[in-house]
Amino acid sequence: MKNPFFSFTLKTTIILCIVFGVHLGVLHLLQIPLFENKIVLSYIVNLVLVIVIFGALYLLKKKYKSQLGFLFLAGSFLKFIVFFILFYPYYKIDNEITRLEFAAFFIPYAVGLVLESVSLSKWLNKLQ
Repeated sequence: MKNPFFSFTLKTTIILCIVFGVHLGVLHLLQIPLFENKIVLSYIVNLVLVIVIFGALYLLKKKYKSQLGFLFLAGSFLKFIVFFILFYPYYKIDNEITRLEFAAFFIPYAVGLVLESVSLSKWLNKLQ
């Protein structure tokens, strides 16, 4: 029997690495500097948060199965707190958040959110 946490971690890491490569490829094609806007930190932080939140949900899924949705929302709230602590002050230095800054944070955030949502949905269907 394969370990769902390990499978999720591996799948998420691979997918976010691919998305990161595509993101850098698009920036390169558009002749935009590749490693600005804290893009590397954004992908790393989002990957770590997704794995930690998934792990917490996985560990708590049996004991708190009726509250998993709320725990998932708490995880999303945690991601926003991290954004406002780590990224927002840097992005607002010039009093404007550019599309590139937004994309640097939002793309890995959205990919992680989709992966978490799909996994949580599968669990909830199996637990019923």
